[in-house]
Amino acid sequence: MDNRAEVREFLTSRRAKITPEQAGLPSGSRRRVPGLRRSEVAALADMSVEYYAKLERGSLAGVSPAVLEAVARALKLDDAERAHLLHLAQAADGSDALTRPRRRSPRQWQPRRSLQWTLDAITAGPAFVRNGRMDVLAANHLARAFYDDVYATPSNQANLARFNFLDPASHRFYPDWDQAADVVVAILRTEAGRNPHDKDLHDLIGELSTRSDEFRTRWGAHDVRLHGTGTKRFHHQAVGELTLAYEGLEMAAEPGLTLTIYTAEPGSPTEQGLRLLASWAATQEGGTPAQEHATG
Repeated sequence: MDNRAEVREFLTSRRAKITPEQAGLPSGSRRRVPGLRRSEVAALADMSVEYYAKLERGSLAGVSPAVLEAVARALKLDDAERAHLLHLAQAADGSDALTRPRRRSPRQWQPRRSLQWTLDAITAGPAFVRNGRMDVLAANHLARAFYDDVYATPSNQANLARFNFLDPASHRFYPDWDQAADVVVAILRTEAGRNPHDKDLHDLIGELSTRSDEFRTRWGAHDVRLHGTGTKRFHHQAVGELTLAYEGLEMAAEPGLTLTIYTAEPGSPTEQGLRLLASWAATQEGGTPAQEHATG
């Protein structure tokens, strides 16, 4: 991906989202563009219009942390957006080569036995390891049953982004499909800023942009997010509605990978649903997509 274009489009999109009122400025009249003018951002960041315009054209190489923080304050960036701006600056400097996660391929990377043991020890909820491209790399028994729809279609390649945008089953699996789609794209956009040299990621984004209007529209919004904790609704083909809390944990021993664990509120219908899911998985005959993934 062209770093200068990424910087330009990200900063332009963030500037368009801030109204003068939000920035504490008079709204005025005869505004030809949404959001703030470049001159207003420059004033808020205490820099010249010429210098800010240079930054917004994509020239972040050599920019100091203080300047980046001033731009972040002026544009009211949240934590995820600040981190994304820093990653873009690192990529512009070339310094990201020392900090970016090593490239991984789901066809090459295998979980350590102790990691799989850890996943298998989690029996009350789905637990899995994914990378920033949304490839599911390792999973416990319940997660394989939970994502049975994902594994059922080989062209998904155990990738949650492909499933979300290219598999019609995702619209049933995610009752809040638009919200799920927004999250997936924001995670991929965050990964693109953090790891801009990942060819597999480039290929995935190109595939989704070509095949899905929904993805292409969201990708152009340049939204990013930190995906650490929250609650989601699902509809599993075998057990019905599930409302699950999740925790996403960055893996210190495996840079760039995230361990996600889904859990149900104790005593809730969803907790009973997970028990039913475990029973359903246990009764499946050999050769189902979930079991093929587990043993293949």
